[in-house]
Amino acid sequence: MTYLPSPDRYKNMIYRRCGRSGIKLPAVSLGLWHNFGGVDVIENFRKILHLAFDRGITHFDLANNYGPPPGSAEENFGRILKKDFGGYRDELIISSKAGYTMWDGPYGDWGSKKYLVSSLDQSLQRMGLEYVDIFYHHRPDPETPLEETMGALDLIVRQGKALYAGISNYPADTAEQAISILKKLGTPCLIHQPKYSMFERWAEGGLLDVLEKDGVGCIPFSPLAQGLLTNKYLHGIPEDSRAAKSTGFLQKSQVTDERISQIKQLNEIALQRGQTLAQMALAWLLKDDRVTSVLIGASKPEQLTDSLKCLDNIHFSTEELAKIETILK
Repeated sequence: MTYLPSPDRYKNMIYRRCGRSGIKLPAVSLGLWHNFGGVDVIENFRKILHLAFDRGITHFDLANNYGPPPGSAEENFGRILKKDFGGYRDELIISSKAGYTMWDGPYGDWGSKKYLVSSLDQSLQRMGLEYVDIFYHHRPDPETPLEETMGALDLIVRQGKALYAGISNYPADTAEQAISILKKLGTPCLIHQPKYSMFERWAEGGLLDVLEKDGVGCIPFSPLAQGLLTNKYLHGIPEDSRAAKSTGFLQKSQVTDERISQIKQLNEIALQRGQTLAQMALAWLLKDDRVTSVLIGASKPEQLTDSLKCLDNIHFSTEELAKIETILK
């Protein structure tokens, strides 16, 4: 069946400027970390991608190792891109990354110029693209000089294989150095992607201040703490949840009684706001102007529809914020 995007796709999405750049991102972006790999059903995630674009999500976030197996998310995305989005490439922001283990030997991991350039070439081939819009270094490399890694991002942008450079998982001090190096090279850092949610607050310890000072965007990943900040775990661990899957990163040991108690209390506040817990958790991140977009995953279209309702209310009263802090502490 031929896919025709909704003509109203840009009417209800909020778009936020990414740092001090010319790019605006949708307040909600779609990540293809899980649910888009070789072990998943292609018709299901094809529907998710269609729904996302129909609702104004223009930003699709991938990485070399997304699957499982690694590489399969980019391959699947490339097929759907060619089949359904061929005429809409210029309306999309497509991201990829390299920094985690991708192939055997000394050149398939971390942050060398050899690895980053080779990995992006492979990613472009898998997706059938001439360039990605954003290319990230996925995590800091303790052994490769930061100048080499940032120099590789600068080279990739100058070669036209990426329009913008980004970093992910960098702590505040290393991020500040990386941003400074890129600025001197003439390829400003567009965006930083940290793990950030109500349950994961390290980005507040200086990183957000650095990004604001240097005019760099912020797009939190795992904003729902891999599903913990949803209704899914209110009554324990369901069989179809990430914590129940052997391929998932969320472990059963993380779903403690104390965590479930917090989830239940947060859910009560969400209900009082007329939101689901997931909607409130996303809105809680978007209340901060320094956050450009939140990066969500979805295993079915209904989840995406539910998450997008967070945009109906991203404002919190002082009292609500105080109650949330008390629960989280």
